[in-house]
Amino acid sequence: MALSGLILAGFVLGHMFGNLLMFQGEGAINAYAQWLHDHAGLLWFSRIVLIISVLAHIWTGILLTLENRAARAGGPATEATRQATVGSRTMPYSGLVILAFLVFHLLHFTFRAVALNGVDYGDNVYAMVVAGFSSKAVALFYMISLLLLCLHLSHGVSSVFQTLGLRNERWRGRLDVVALVYGWVIALGFISIPLAVLTGCLK
Repeated sequence: MALSGLILAGFVLGHMFGNLLMFQGEGAINAYAQWLHDHAGLLWFSRIVLIISVLAHIWTGILLTLENRAARAGGPATEATRQATVGSRTMPYSGLVILAFLVFHLLHFTFRAVALNGVDYGDNVYAMVVAGFSSKAVALFYMISLLLLCLHLSHGVSSVFQTLGLRNERWRGRLDVVALVYGWVIALGFISIPLAVLTGCLK
């Protein structure tokens, strides 16, 4: 769980920085997309690693959820359960929504099968993103999903610190703050793009 979580957390950070090139204009984001296509070997290696990481993350998440439920079944609430955060209690549910969001995101921008009205934007990624987020329903779904991603990441990153043995009593509070800030940075970074399209800042 820790390794797959670290890989995915690192990916979303890099993906966010790439997407934020939208604010530098059409040339910047399209050049970035072209660079990725020019390095197809690296791109596909990254995709394979990500697919394996996602599958491993889902599998270990399911096992952990089942173990936690079995441990609580029929017994009184433990101190850990009573002190559980919203993020930890909702991990299975936020994970499901994020998985659905990931599938939609791939259909939307990778396979271009959703909400683009059948228009082929070719290599113009900037125009494709603006067109995709011009739908209020689609943009709202993205923003809600990314807020859930913030919740998921804030607990997940904190758990990685614990798994690696870094979160002791002295550092627990500080590392939890780092995890929360990381989750919000990722969510707000991604949300800024559909929000900018809806408000006309990107057009």
